[in-house]
Amino acid sequence: MGHYVDGFVVPVPTNKVGAYRRMARQAGKVWMEHGALGFHECVADDVRPGKTTSFPQAVKLRADETVVFSWIVFKSRRQRDKVNARVMADPRIAKLDPKKMPFDSRRMFWGGFKEIVSF
Repeated sequence: MGHYVDGFVVPVPTNKVGAYRRMARQAGKVWMEHGALGFHECVADDVRPGKTTSFPQAVKLRADETVVFSWIVFKSRRQRDKVNARVMADPRIAKLDPKKMPFDSRRMFWGGFKEIVSF
């Protein structure tokens, strides 16, 4: 049986990538402490607008922003639900002010995925 993955795509102002990285490192430690198998944050290096859709188009990327693609790995959806409930109740995460995040959460998108191929 494959793992379960939560995936995220978010636009981050280029001048706030450092602040985003610091926030992500702290958040990643919390997810890992509560049982996630892996926590990954990646900044765009080779993403271009497409003719129909693309990462930049999906987040309505502005000229002063970059795309961050992230995923968290879990044993299963059930385990993901348990881990995420514990993470959201953790004071280190609960105290974060959404208005002070180093990105525009209104243009973020995410979802849960069942792994079907893995090497």
